[in-house]
Amino acid sequence: MTTLPTTGSLRPTRTETRALGPVEVTLQDRDRTRPFLLLHGGGGVTTMAGFADLLAERTRSRVLLPTHPGFGGTPKAESLTDVKALARTYVALLEELDLTDVTVIGNSFGGWLAAEIALQKSPRVSAAVIIDGIGIEVDGHPPTDVSGLSPAELRAHSFHDPGKAPVPPGGGTGPSPDVRALIGYTGPAMADPALAGRLGALDIPVHVVWGESDRIVDPDYGRAYAAAIPRSTFTLIPRTGHLPQVETPEELLGALLDLVN
Repeated sequence: MTTLPTTGSLRPTRTETRALGPVEVTLQDRDRTRPFLLLHGGGGVTTMAGFADLLAERTRSRVLLPTHPGFGGTPKAESLTDVKALARTYVALLEELDLTDVTVIGNSFGGWLAAEIALQKSPRVSAAVIIDGIGIEVDGHPPTDVSGLSPAELRAHSFHDPGKAPVPPGGGTGPSPDVRALIGYTGPAMADPALAGRLGALDIPVHVVWGESDRIVDPDYGRAYAAAIPRSTFTLIPRTGHLPQVETPEELLGALLDLVN
């Protein structure tokens, strides 16, 4: 079992000198709120919200969970034409918030987005976690086209135990992708043929985490994702489908804390 880090163990003490008018003060900063940027997939922000609460509570960290523009009825600027453009937007957000030592965590489409953010080479990003990500092309292992699936079929493809699929407000039958918003970023193929090759440029630690029962993108697809990244670690979570943060959040948290430690 993973041992949870104690409060104050997540970041080293930093010493810096700040100018306050004519006065310089040398300051030791024992800020322990290591920031995490969580990125949801096609099912929307609700598929990541519960895990964001769990991560913040257990690690006492700062956890940011944006809704991707265009999802959930939010406005989307015309300049956001692809995944790279959205990645640049989130790097700008980290700049605006003046965050450092950020771990970017993304599921499904959010995993592709996490990879693109890491490829921006921002010094504010120190690690990335790709959870059942999409975006690469793997011979013999194409992603399932979710656009034509019924809600019951989507649950069966997304969960090891479809009974664990949450029922959204209004009595729906589980999280379903906001397909129009998703395709607006990914294109109909929901992949970038060049992405796997570009991943070789990543120079930060990347943890690739996969649900053993994922039928949207299978574990061999996940292994290929990890193999394309030089400093990657691959973890397979048993009895879990495409959304580990929903189906087995404690197991996912343990895998992430292993990376942090």
